[in-house]
Amino acid sequence: MRAVVLALSLALVGATVFPEFSAGKTYVYMYEMSVINGLPEEGLARAKMNAIVFFFIFNGVVGKVYAPEGVSDLVLNFYRAVLNIIQLNIKKTHNVYDLQETGIQGVCKTLYSVNEDVKAERIHLTKTRDMNHCQERVYRDMGLAYTEKCDKCQQESKNLRGSTSYRYTLKPVLSGVMILEADVNELIQFSPFSESYGAAQTETKQTFVFQEIQDSSIAPISAEYHHRGSLKYEFTNDFEWTPLQLVNVTDEQAQTEELLNHLVTHNAEKVTDHAPLKYLELVEFLRLARYEDLEAFWSKYRDTPSHRLWLLEAIPATGTSAALRFIKEKFTSEDLSVTEAVRTLVAAVHMVTANPESIKLFETLTEDSKLNANPVLREIVFLGYGTMISKYCAESDVCPVEYIKPIQKRLSEAVSKGETEDIILYVKVLGNAGHPSSLKSITKIMPIHGTAAASLPITVHIEAIMALRNIAKKEPRMVQELALQLYMDKALDPELRMLSCIVLFETNPSMALISTLANAVKSEENLQVASFTYSHMKSLSRSASMIHPSVAAACNVAMKILSPKLDRLSLRYSKAVYGEAYSSSFMLGAAATAFYINDAATFLPRSVVAKTKAFFVGAAADVLEIGVRTDGLQETLLKNPSVLKSGDRITKMKRVIKALSQWRSLPNNKPLASFYIKLFGQEIAFANIDKPMVEQAIALASGPSVQAFGVKALKTLLLSGVSFNYTMPVMYTEMRRAIPTATGISVQLSLFSAAVAGAVVKSNFAMDTYAVMGINNPFYHAIIVSRAKFNSTLPSKISARLDIKEGDFKIEVRLGSSGVIRSSLEHDEHETRYFTIVGNDLAMNTGNRPYDILWG
Repeated sequence: MRAVVLALSLALVGATVFPEFSAGKTYVYMYEMSVINGLPEEGLARAKMNAIVFFFIFNGVVGKVYAPEGVSDLVLNFYRAVLNIIQLNIKKTHNVYDLQETGIQGVCKTLYSVNEDVKAERIHLTKTRDMNHCQERVYRDMGLAYTEKCDKCQQESKNLRGSTSYRYTLKPVLSGVMILEADVNELIQFSPFSESYGAAQTETKQTFVFQEIQDSSIAPISAEYHHRGSLKYEFTNDFEWTPLQLVNVTDEQAQTEELLNHLVTHNAEKVTDHAPLKYLELVEFLRLARYEDLEAFWSKYRDTPSHRLWLLEAIPATGTSAALRFIKEKFTSEDLSVTEAVRTLVAAVHMVTANPESIKLFETLTEDSKLNANPVLREIVFLGYGTMISKYCAESDVCPVEYIKPIQKRLSEAVSKGETEDIILYVKVLGNAGHPSSLKSITKIMPIHGTAAASLPITVHIEAIMALRNIAKKEPRMVQELALQLYMDKALDPELRMLSCIVLFETNPSMALISTLANAVKSEENLQVASFTYSHMKSLSRSASMIHPSVAAACNVAMKILSPKLDRLSLRYSKAVYGEAYSSSFMLGAAATAFYINDAATFLPRSVVAKTKAFFVGAAADVLEIGVRTDGLQETLLKNPSVLKSGDRITKMKRVIKALSQWRSLPNNKPLASFYIKLFGQEIAFANIDKPMVEQAIALASGPSVQAFGVKALKTLLLSGVSFNYTMPVMYTEMRRAIPTATGISVQLSLFSAAVAGAVVKSNFAMDTYAVMGINNPFYHAIIVSRAKFNSTLPSKISARLDIKEGDFKIEVRLGSSGVIRSSLEHDEHETRYFTIVGNDLAMNTGNRPYDILWG
């Protein structure tokens, strides 16, 4: 067996003993490695590797690793696993001690225990590496850009635990010690919920046994050696970062078409409970497709509506560059309708992997004249460009300012020209991107007195303040200073001060800052601002989740400072309302927040913001946020005094419709209302409801044809029980983390959620969530999957009466909902693969013993 020689740079420490390998000799060891993956109570799948390892001179701690270019990254990580065993820091003056030691998994806390058997001339050493206490942990994440970690959750119950124990038998020699035998046992445990509900495990074992000393040394390979990193695991192989596949691929094209036909056939009238799994499988197969393959599928099925729908829903979910290119080409060639383009682009923004290539593609889309001609698509693409930058920066070590500079430049030009609509769009893009360098650009349009920006419209100031929220996640201190300055400015519009309060509490403020706010509220003259700040603090003080426990504690203290009189203010005053449900045992929860910003002189609230947050797997994410402003609507309704008179509900509704139909005095360029939608903290759409749009809607609703159409449609579709044959698959969650094991193989943790909704009437809904743990590389693939299923059917009866013209409409819905949550355990047999290092390559030997992929 030919060995690859690795060159090492060494670091020697005076009071430390190291393993000795003398010059001019070859030390031969037998090395065996096994990977055990699965549920402990169900039996574990195993893979094994045997190798004979030879060593040139080595004395000291591994520093830099050098290897020939021909040694693959995969093989080099196996060598790191061997070097990881022989790296020892033995102190002469201590028997028990701990230190942060560099290893293949990073720089982690390691406990040493040394016992010397003088009679037998042996030293017995054990060391334990705790992977939950690392100065520097090696891992890679995907799909976690929208989440924030919960450190407190992980202190109480960790979703991911790992430790490695080493047992050595050493022989004292003249200038150090010689390793006779080493046994390594590693356990990595993953639980999507609390540990008390069980966990999947990956266990690795290594044995390293001395065989002999040969009097000749190994001749190094005649090649140029390059610096290839350190002892730490290197994530450089693209294959190991592909998702863990839930199916075996035998014939990619045939299996893809089979899945597509299955989904169309079996979900035509009712969504089957296995539709989410089949949809996930379709996504996985399309992930393997090249751009040319996607074109071939499109050419075959573009004219078949059902197949076309499933393809257009699955392709963006693949998250590949080929998918993004496909969507771009289909739009530019006018193969997609505007509705299809909107759906696919929104999905692509959130599912496509953010990298320099995809960011550049979105940048070219922002300059596409055909796309810019459609206001809706223009907004989606520009907002998506900011989202792609945010995702890339969240998952990358570097966040180049060059990516966001084009938008900063556009904003500067729009401000100089006074183009309000463009200013708002570009500020929203900067808000999505959340790049700290944008703080300077946004500050220039803040309503700070004495600056030119103070004269800008209030809508610009509102967007500028709200754009600070994503920047606050990266630079909380800088944002706190600006937001506090705005909040304390009593000459500022009260709405802007209340928005600054929202931003402040999203920076995870300290006890001192919250106390400062509380003291400011005590002397606050504006009751709208005082009511809003007080209610916000009170709501947060009741939070039971562990995402920001310090904020909840500080707000509790603030409640003792403030007067309870503020709690008795009516709904005429602005409020912040927060509610949540959280299970510590499952580490799952949800929260809802509503911001109600009012003005004493207005008939309706000036603005309302509602958002939801989810807590899961020791993290949190903003799921959905909707905001509405009603400035133009206020003005219109107040011009009709009859709207404010008392009366029953139907009478008031007729007055409102009449007021809107008589709307003539409001300028065309002033919107009646505006709204925005955020998904996972990223704005995906916004719109102004202006006069032409409302007039068109009133004309349509008041016309005689709508009555006939309404009666006919309702009788046909609602009363007669006919259902729509329409399905909408949505893959809304995919998160992955890869971490190295002591064996040089990475283990991958994944969480997938997929839902399929079918039909508008007599509809049903199916959802699957999968927690996956396993090994994924070109030579070995073994996974364990935990699945939760939900299936619901509703409604069973709908009756309706429609008379929009007279302001009379009534809809009654009787729900016949049957929701089922269940889990199952399935087994599938595959072959176990054994592999051995031979020279520069991995020679794979396929055994015939089966192992189980466990589904539970």
